[in-house]
Amino acid sequence: TLLSSLGLGTTLTFASSHWLLAWMGLEINTLAIIPLMAQHHHPRAVEATTKYFLTQATAAAVILFASTTNAWITGVWDMNNVSDPLASTMIIAALALKIGLAPMHFWMPEVLQGLDLLTGLVLSTWQKLAPLALIIQTAQAIDPLLLTALGLMSTLIGGWGGLNQTQLRKILAYSSIAHMGWMIIVLQYAPQLTLIALLTYVFMTSAAFLTLKTSSATKISTLATVWSKSPVLATTAALVMLSLGGLPPLTGFMPKWLILQELTKQSLPLIATIMALAALLSLYFYLRLCYAMTLTVSPNTATSTTPWRVQTTQVSFPLALATVMALGLLPIT
Repeated sequence: TLLSSLGLGTTLTFASSHWLLAWMGLEINTLAIIPLMAQHHHPRAVEATTKYFLTQATAAAVILFASTTNAWITGVWDMNNVSDPLASTMIIAALALKIGLAPMHFWMPEVLQGLDLLTGLVLSTWQKLAPLALIIQTAQAIDPLLLTALGLMSTLIGGWGGLNQTQLRKILAYSSIAHMGWMIIVLQYAPQLTLIALLTYVFMTSAAFLTLKTSSATKISTLATVWSKSPVLATTAALVMLSLGGLPPLTGFMPKWLILQELTKQSLPLIATIMALAALLSLYFYLRLCYAMTLTVSPNTATSTTPWRVQTTQVSFPLALATVMALGLLPIT
């Protein structure tokens, strides 16, 4: 029931051109993922669920308020013409809070840290789709300066925040914030590049989360012992991390390349330079993960608890598919 409601909420938002219906889809979506987040009854999971619920409910309330204001001023509930500047600013603020764009990003690492890896995967991929669809639809009415500021701030904070982390889920949360910034920065010039960036981001993040799920690692120190258990997985995981960092010839290079090209074409060399430098910040912590995983042999007296080396019963097909997509899609450019 919960999973189908999760799908239904997002699909409702996709299909709607009426603000109330879109708001309803977001609301169904939030209500459906909350039991999934709290299902382990761990105190941290419950805390994360509470934080998530409060932020999402706030965002939904602001969206409802803004769309009502817009309907009150213009007389239409249609999405395509949010002509009132106040309403459009409130809407982008609420949607930014929903997907965790900086400076509304503070809930994201905290919430992701409290969840298990599969729910974390749903939160960082599927839960981004509906708000992003709304952002793309309303992007033309939003002040370009505001969008640029959101995008730049998200990439910078997503790069800086992850530098000092040891918890893998928090690192992935900051990486998610940075990727969202890349999507928002190019939105007003070429929305199709936003979709390409979203697609590649979904593949790479799925590969990363499923790798961590297979090796049941949540800390960098546990990551260091993966190579002895499954060397091939450690190799592909390191490549997936580099792909997230955006190195050619992996998939992750494609959105960065196209977005930087588009920004220079729009004669914004300064913004393009800042984005490229912010990508270097993110690359540093991905490289740290690669280093811990594949470039060091962990000492025999590992301080972390060594997991039992039993024959795994996990389904490996989604992992294989996501990894292939995250490593080999560059030729489609």
